[in-house]
Amino acid sequence: MKKLTVLLSAAALLFSMAAFSQPADKYISPKSHIKFFSTTPVEDIEANNYASVSTINPKTGDVVFSVPMQSFEFEKAMMQKHFNNEHFLETNIYPKSKLKGKITNLDKIDFSKDGKYPADFEGEITIKDKTSVIKETGTITVRSGVINLDATFNLTLADFGISFDEGEMVSKKIAKEVEVSVTSEYKL
Repeated sequence: MKKLTVLLSAAALLFSMAAFSQPADKYISPKSHIKFFSTTPVEDIEANNYASVSTINPKTGDVVFSVPMQSFEFEKAMMQKHFNNEHFLETNIYPKSKLKGKITNLDKIDFSKDGKYPADFEGEITIKDKTSVIKETGTITVRSGVINLDATFNLTLADFGISFDEGEMVSKKIAKEVEVSVTSEYKL
């Protein structure tokens, strides 16, 4: 009876080890940093969001970002209020934005080997229920089993239904195109 218990325990241990040693389907970044920057002759505006979540599937190249819009933080409280209100992003109605797509040069990236790899991305970004196609390049850095993704690109606000009449003060303070920077650290 004692031998049977030892054999069953050993079998359970081997089964557990095999189950947990399977390669991951997705790498997860629970706190991605997303920053946007707008510059005009009147004012520079920067906002940071540390509450975004992202996944990368190393087998398929699928990439997803979910961005809680009310988590953007501004230097000035009034900027944050304007960002969230009905004239700009209406975050009470559209609380999240989403980026979804694929790394198109997946064959050039080795997620198991330390290195720095250019990553070509094609997909869609949705803000305020308006979707725009996006095609950008970023960098994936693999170091000691940790994966970092860095990318910077521009978004045209009008593509997402955000525009201002010429002459309005806000049209002088906010650029029509904003720079977006993304930094994510993924772990298994």
